[in-house]
Formats: sequence, structure tokens, C-alpha cells
Amino acid sequence: MVASVSLRGEVAIVGSFDTEVGKLPNVTPTELCVEAALGAIADAGISKDQVDGLITCNSMAQPIMYHAEAIAEYLQIFPRYCFSAGAGGGTTFSVIHHAASAIVTGMAEVVVVAMADCMRTGLTREQSLVVQASTGHPQFEQPYGPTVPAYYALIAQAHMGEFGTTQAQFAEVAVAARRHAVLNPAAQMRDPITVDDVLSSRLIADPLHLLDCSLVSDGGAAIILTSSEKAKDFQHAPVYLLGAGEGHSHEHVSQAKSLTTSAAKESGDLAYEMAGLSASDIDFAQLYDCFTPTVIIELEDLGFCGKGEGGAYVEGNRLGPGGELPVNTHGGLLSHSHSGNPGSLFAVTETAQQLRGDLGDRQISGARVGLVHGQGGIMSSHTTLIFGSEGN
Repeated sequence: MVASVSLRGEVAIVGSFDTEVGKLPNVTPTELCVEAALGAIADAGISKDQVDGLITCNSMAQPIMYHAEAIAEYLQIFPRYCFSAGAGGGTTFSVIHHAASAIVTGMAEVVVVAMADCMRTGLTREQSLVVQASTGHPQFEQPYGPTVPAYYALIAQAHMGEFGTTQAQFAEVAVAARRHAVLNPAAQMRDPITVDDVLSSRLIADPLHLLDCSLVSDGGAAIILTSSEKAKDFQHAPVYLLGAGEGHSHEHVSQAKSLTTSAAKESGDLAYEMAGLSASDIDFAQLYDCFTPTVIIELEDLGFCGKGEGGAYVEGNRLGPGGELPVNTHGGLLSHSHSGNPGSLFAVTETAQQLRGDLGDRQISGARVGLVHGQGGIMSSHTTLIFGSEGN
């Protein structure tokens, strides 16, 4: 049996930065990525010459063959650890524990993780439709014409059929996200909404309405990671990585063994084990909310409620400001922004800010431990991260 090395408390976030989000027609994904990286470096109180590691995710609107190397060149830094990931929502988070592993093994000391894209203004309508339609299996799914919302509608219908979940319960997820976004001046959508608003919005793929679906945005974000020992010398209180785990169940939804249980179960179990914590120890969570049903399934699989109980669990503002489990405290993909890969990273920058205690009116009182979960594909690849304001 191979001995494992725990990352618990070994690495900390010492800087973070978000660009503007929404519709940004006068800037490229590369420029946004560099802006995010420089902003995080400034937030950490260091110079770019102190950075010796860089991880990026490639842009869909402006793909570059050697993306991380190109961003390093633009920044005029010369890292000894440098790579870009072709990442979906889940593996966007996996690069963070890859960065942590690089620090623990001595491959780098100060690592920037930066992502940006212009999904709103960088793609034509035709290009966006190609992206939406190309996700499915080319032989067994694409010929039937579904797009990404249709695949998630299939998952929603399965959960409704198996457990009696209602469209109104899906809508509660969107309403809670918007309640958080109302408090966040950086969020793309800040007008309050109700369950009735969600249910009366345009039907996209039965049972999903427009307000059940994530936004399409431009934007970028970045974080700085270093060892816990070095983190004490930075200007902000460190935010420690306590646990990390991945789970991978399928690539194409037609091959999924279940439409109502996901590999979030596996990724969450691994993260909890590393952190020495359970769902009851989590003060807030940032859960990947590309569509409202995903949050209900993630809540179940991550142990916040029993399987099939997610619909009832989200009722009564449990996920909103002041709720028992605040979820997506920046507004999430449903109300803050969704610019592709960086849409996930905003959940990490938000978590870092919450655990620093920096967020004024929307600060979660007494927050010490936050869980961040992402998934990519059609509920395919999952990564769970647990962060805390205290390390070992």
C-alpha cells in the first residue's frame, strides 16, 4: 500500500483578486488573466519577481497553444513551475491542489493560479451554440441535438421522478443565490427575485427556466498560494487548505451509472478525510451552480442532507444570507457571473475573503471553515476543497 502525504494545513492562500465581470467588450481574455494575476500579486503585497510558479486554464474565446507560458511572457516572469490545464468546472479546483503539491514538494514557493475568459463578448452566437452542442458523445448523443441545458434538464427530471423534487424547490436555489448577490456590488445580477419569478421566466429545457440557468459572462480571477510557514510573513491573514479530493464517474451523461448520485460523494469523502472534518463542521459552502438541480444533488452527495432530501433542504432560505448553510455567498454562477473556468475560481476568492473576515455587510459571522466544490462536464468530474482560517 502506497503511503499518502496529507496537504492539510501545509499551504495557504495569501492573495486574491477578481476583475470586473459581466459584459466587457474592450478587453481580451489574456488581458483579463494578466490583470487578475497582477491584482492578486498586489493583494499579497509582493512583487511579480517573487512568483516562481504559474498555473492557468486556457481560454475558449482566445485559446493559446502554450497558455501558461504565454501569460508568463506577458507578465515578464520566468517561473520554474508552469503549466496550463484544459479544465472544466471541477478540474478548475483540482489545479489548486496540484499547486499545493508543487509547493509541498519544493517545485515552487509562490504560485499564482489565474484564469480568465470572455464568454459573453468573445464568442459569436454561432460559436456559443457550437460549444453548447459539442459536449455530448459524437455518436450516441450529438445526433439527437441536445445542448448543455438539455443534459441538465435530464438530470433534473430524474431527480424529480425518483424523489418528488419540485420545480419550486429548484427555484429556491436561484433565489438564495440572488439574495447573496444583492449584497455584493461586484455581482452581475443584483435585482431581487422570487420563486414565482424563476417559474415564470422563459422555459429553456423542461423543467429548467431561464433563471435556473447560469449567466454568460466575461471576467477573471486569481489567487496566490505559498507554504503555511511562509504565509505568516504576508500582509493578510492566511487562508489554509485543509482538505482536497476528486471524484470522476463518467465523461458522457449517457454512460452515467446514476443521474441522481454524483462523484461529489467520492470527492467530498476524500476532502473531509484529509481535513479531519465532516459536513457539520462547515460554516458556508460554495457549490457549483451551473443549473439549480446541481446544487441540490451536491448538497446530498456532500453530506449536508440525506439522498433525496435536497429539495426540502433548500426551502426556507436555508442557503441564503443568515441561513443555516449560506451557499454561494458571492452570488454564484447563477447571479455573480459565469465566464467559463474563472467562474469557479470566483468561489475560491470569495472563500478567501470570507475567511479573512473582510466582507462587511455580507460577512458570515464567525466563519472559520468553508467548503468549495466544482464539477465539470455533465456532473462528470468533481473536486472538493476545504479551507480554514486556522491551519494545523
